Amino acid sequence: MRLSSNKMAAPVLRAGRRCLSAETRVFRPRRGVHVQPPKEKGLLASQCERGLFHEVFPPQAAEEHLLRLLEPGRPPIAVYCGFDPTADSLHAGHLLPLLGLLHFQRAGHDVIALVGGATARLGDPSGRTQAREPLSEEKARAQAEGLREGLQRIFQNHRELFWSGARLGRLTLLDNTSWLARETVLGFLCGPAGVRLRMSTLLSRQSCRARLESPEGMGLAEFLYPALQAYDFLHLRRHHGCLVQLGGADQLGNIMSGYDLVSKVTGEDVFGITVPLITNTVGNKLGKSSGNAVWLNRNKTSPFDLYQFFVRQPDKDVKRYLKLFTFLPLPEIDHIMEMHAKEPEKWGPQKRLAAEVTKLVHGKEGLESAKRCTRALYHSDIAALETMPDQELQELFNEAPYVELLLEPGTTVLDLCRKANAIADGPRGHRDIISGGVSINHIKVTDPDAVLVLGQHILRNGLSLLRIGKRNYYIVKWLQLAYEEQNC
Repeated sequence: MRLSSNKMAAPVLRAGRRCLSAETRVFRPRRGVHVQPPKEKGLLASQCERGLFHEVFPPQAAEEHLLRLLEPGRPPIAVYCGFDPTADSLHAGHLLPLLGLLHFQRAGHDVIALVGGATARLGDPSGRTQAREPLSEEKARAQAEGLREGLQRIFQNHRELFWSGARLGRLTLLDNTSWLARETVLGFLCGPAGVRLRMSTLLSRQSCRARLESPEGMGLAEFLYPALQAYDFLHLRRHHGCLVQLGGADQLGNIMSGYDLVSKVTGEDVFGITVPLITNTVGNKLGKSSGNAVWLNRNKTSPFDLYQFFVRQPDKDVKRYLKLFTFLPLPEIDHIMEMHAKEPEKWGPQKRLAAEVTKLVHGKEGLESAKRCTRALYHSDIAALETMPDQELQELFNEAPYVELLLEPGTTVLDLCRKANAIADGPRGHRDIISGGVSINHIKVTDPDAVLVLGQHILRNGLSLLRIGKRNYYIVKWLQLAYEEQNC
C-alpha cells in the first residue's frame, strides 16, 4: 500500500530522487519552473521549498486547481496516507509521509492516517524483487494495532509539544479492513475497480514489469494490490471527501492507479503528492524489507538509539534533514548552520535534528531519556547514570548481561567481577583488574581486593555498571540494598 513497516545500518540518510520521464505527466514544483507562488506562500509552495513535497500529480490540474485549494484562507481539504502493518511498529522510513500529513494538519486541513490491515495481507510489490511472506489475519490485526498506537502517539506529541496555533485540522485514523473485508470477490471485480481500471495501465507500472520479468514471477494477489489501493482512494473520496493521497516516491504508480479510478468514476480532480525516499549509504530505503529499520517504538529502537542515529548524520546532509524532518523555520535553520560553521566541533545542527525528531516520536520524556543516556555513555556522567531507571539502563546497554546480586559485607572488586562472570577464573582475571582493564561506573579500578563502596561503586539507584576492556558492559542490580541505612 504504501509505506510498509534489523538493526540499524550505517547512520547516513540519502533522499532518493527519481528523474521521471515525460510520459509520467508528473508536476515537480520544487524546481520552481511551473509555479508562480502567491505573495503569501501556500502549503504546496512552502513544502516544495523545504524539499518535502517531491512530486505532484497530475501536473496541469495541480497548477490550475490544487494550488488554489491550498492557498491560505481557503476551506480545508482532506488528505490521506496509508501505512501497511507488515510489522508491529512504524519505522524511520515513515517519518517523511507523517511529516507531510502533519504539515497539512498545521495548515488547517483534515488528515486521514489509513492503516492497511487488509492490503497488507496481499503485499505491495513496489520496489520488491520477491513476494512477501503471507500475513495471517490474526497477525495483520495485531500489527495494525501497533501501527495505530504509534500514529496516535506521534500526532499527540505534535499537538502537545509542537503546536501553539489556534486550530489543527482534524485527524482520522482508519483501517481499510472495515470496508475491504465486506467486499466479495464478484462485487469487487464487477464494481468500479474491476470495470474501470485498465490491464494495460497496471501492466505498464515499473513494479509490475520488474516482477513479471523476474524468475519468480508475480502472484495474482500482488498484481491486484494497486487495484485495492485505488479502491481505498475511491472509498475515502466518497465517504470522507478526500482529495489528495500522500506517499513515498516509490508509490507513484499506485497513486496514479488511484487517480485513474477516482477521476473516471467521479469525474472530479484528485491529486497525488510524493515525498522523498530516505536511503542508507548503499541506496537501500530505510524499511523493514531492507533489513535496516530504525523503529519508532522504544521496545524495538530506544529513544537513545533513535537520537544517536540522527546525531551521526554528516555535515553535507544535515541542513537538508533539518528542512525535511523538523518544523523549524527556514531562517532559524540558516542561523543554526551559520553557528555550526563557526563551531563545527559542537555538532549543533545534528543535535538539534536529533532532539526535534526524538521529541516528536517519543515525547519530552523520551528526549530527556536519550540525552541522559548520551551523557552517561559518552561523557562519563555519574549523576546521569545514577538517575537512570532499570529500563533505561537496559535500553542503553541492550546487549549487556543483566545480573542481580546480593551485597554481602566485604564484597570486593574481584568478587563482583567473578559473580558477574565478567572475568576469567584464576590468575588471569586477577591480572585483568591490576592492568587497568576494569571500570565500575566509569571509574577505573586496579585493586582486586578493594571493598565496594556505596555511592562510588554502587550507585544510589542500587546499580553498578561494570566494564571489562573497552566495550564489554555488565549491569549489576544489587538486591535488598537499603542505601539510607548505610553510613556513606
